[in-house]
Amino acid sequence: MIYENTGITLPTSDDFVSKLIPNWISFVVQIAALLVLIAVVIFFAFKPVKKIITERQNYIENNIKQSEIDKATAAHNAKQSEEMIIAGQKKADQLIEEARKTSLDERNRMVEETNQLITKMKDDAQKDIEQSTLDAKDAIRKEMVNLALSASSEILKREINEKDNARLAEEFIRSIED
Repeated sequence: MIYENTGITLPTSDDFVSKLIPNWISFVVQIAALLVLIAVVIFFAFKPVKKIITERQNYIENNIKQSEIDKATAAHNAKQSEEMIIAGQKKADQLIEEARKTSLDERNRMVEETNQLITKMKDDAQKDIEQSTLDAKDAIRKEMVNLALSASSEILKREINEKDNARLAEEFIRSIED
């Protein structure tokens, strides 16, 4: 059918099928070529690309797993470090407390030794004073005995033996002391 004024002809159903599949041999060859092309693409492109993608995926998964392991290790190490710091602080506090206690004990010991030394010095001074007093009394007593002997020999104008003089002087001194 030809449209009269337009110059366009409409295809018939035989034309349509013949134009859709012009030649069965050509159609089969094109299908075979397409299948060969698909096989070549699968063999040379798809499999290597799939292999590369799988390797990359495994690499990423391994990195993620390693990162998780490293993160857990870092957290564990941080916890251990914190525990070590706390233990170190406790040890330092304990050492400071021991040093403080030791210095306090040392100070108390030194104060006690000083007090004992002062007490000993006081006692020694007191003994020296008592000894000096006794020595002075003995010296005074001897001087008095000598004076008494001189006085008694002058008074009596006679000779008294030494024993009698000493006895009289001692009695005289005892009476003065009491």
